[in-house]
Amino acid sequence: MRFAIISDVHANLEALEAVTADAQDNKCTHFVCLGDVVGYNANPHECVDRVRGLDCPIVKGNHDEQASLVESSRDFNEMAEAAIQWTRDNLTTDDKGWLRNLELQRDVGDFTIVHATLDMPGQWGYVFNNLDAAASFAHQQRSVCFFGHTHVPMAFIRDDVVQRQLIDKLRIDPGKKYFINVGSVGQPRDGDWRSAYCIYDVDGHIVEQRRLKYDLATAQKKIIDAGLPRLLAERLAVGR
Repeated sequence: MRFAIISDVHANLEALEAVTADAQDNKCTHFVCLGDVVGYNANPHECVDRVRGLDCPIVKGNHDEQASLVESSRDFNEMAEAAIQWTRDNLTTDDKGWLRNLELQRDVGDFTIVHATLDMPGQWGYVFNNLDAAASFAHQQRSVCFFGHTHVPMAFIRDDVVQRQLIDKLRIDPGKKYFINVGSVGQPRDGDWRSAYCIYDVDGHIVEQRRLKYDLATAQKKIIDAGLPRLLAERLAVGR
């Protein structure tokens, strides 16, 4: 089995379409989504519809949660808040109900998926370093867990100690635990504007990082035409 693990689509339809096409070209047999289907970009309903159409395991992200509420919990900065309010206005009642009912954490075969952390998945903490990862490893029951939220692809590996490394092509060795951030489909923040996702070849015990160009200009134009903050369009081009 070959799983396409996607996360943080953030309503970027052009990026989502590029990633799903690449996954199919690479003979992925299943999709998995780590949340934040909506927020920031200009196609929330369309992205919800496409992800639902994949009929894949999915967990809730913080933007999914906020978009499904009547009003925000005030955890977002001004730009994110403006985007989430616009998102609410451009989702259907059915979209919001689906987002609201997503689980925070799931097991998929021999691996686990979560949007943020395993220790407190609904608190939306960020994992950037070994100490952050150690808290989730303490709650990780399976050898592999995929997460998102930071928009920065990286892998944390626990053997005798916790180590951090880039993914590229990562072999899953028995006896170790892996907490793997697959990066963001719709708004990368590692200085590379291209969409990020991972392919997990279960039989081959390999996790491969993929980076793809997409129709950036169209995604940016949609943001501007929608009246969303212009910085949301500009940051797509620099991966920040």
